[in-house]
Amino acid sequence: METKPMMHCDMETGICEIPTSEATIEDTNIAATKKPIKLLYFTDPICSSCWGIDPQLKKLALEYGSYFEVEYRMGGLLRSWDTYGGRDVNGPASVAQHWEEAGAYYEMPIDGDLWLEDPLPSSYPPSIAFKAAQLQGEEKAVKFLRRIKEMIFLEKKNIARWENLALAAEQTGLDVVQLKADFEGKAVELFQQDLTMARQLGVRGFPTIFVSDENDNRVLVYGSRPYEQYEQALLQLHPDATKKAYDTDYTSLFANYSTLTTKEFAVLAGVKKSEAEVYLQKLYEEGKIGKYASKNGALWIKQ
Repeated sequence: METKPMMHCDMETGICEIPTSEATIEDTNIAATKKPIKLLYFTDPICSSCWGIDPQLKKLALEYGSYFEVEYRMGGLLRSWDTYGGRDVNGPASVAQHWEEAGAYYEMPIDGDLWLEDPLPSSYPPSIAFKAAQLQGEEKAVKFLRRIKEMIFLEKKNIARWENLALAAEQTGLDVVQLKADFEGKAVELFQQDLTMARQLGVRGFPTIFVSDENDNRVLVYGSRPYEQYEQALLQLHPDATKKAYDTDYTSLFANYSTLTTKEFAVLAGVKKSEAEVYLQKLYEEGKIGKYASKNGALWIKQ
């Protein structure tokens, strides 16, 4: 019988699981404090299913962003290849194939060759780096998380390597020296606190999003789900929330998001992915947007 790899991701359920996770399920308060609703989002920088819901979450932010805050927590998807039955040689190769399939399923660019060419030994280093980035401000940290996801899914860059984390930090306006100090210090404990909270809340896979209100009433959205399910969870707890109409012109969308995949643009603009592809390529050829071409799809970049 084949040993189940630590980072098993099921596209039908939209979940990247940690089979060895030991949930303690304790009474943990996760009530919204800054806005009427909080999305407590347990994720991991190398979680393909999490990359797959970026289009839905971007749309939710544009339509209902005034009603909710997002609290990002790292879940620790891949501790080490050494911890699953000694089959570490076959581990990364199996992820390569899964990533290719996941990219096609979610219609998001994912290049699985990373796992054949320069596989990550663990997802803990980029997770700790994100916790270090949060110490410099949530907005910069979210940009940093996006950048390292672009690096790993499109550019085949091993984001467990410090030089790649430092480059992403520099590109997103972080103080690299401070990040390194926190990466080796405070952020390690903050990451452990995230793992503890995940166990207390019974988190066994990613993406896991707890939608909560100010009274700590909760709706759990587990795995990659259609947009409507995230919208319904928010409205269930805050029925008075009204959908905001937003400008779908490319200049407005790129003003909100400096980079977009074709799928993300299609979801936000309300068009078919095939139509978005043609339109974005035309904008690129006219010099209005930039483009990073990867094996399995492009990343379109604000000029």
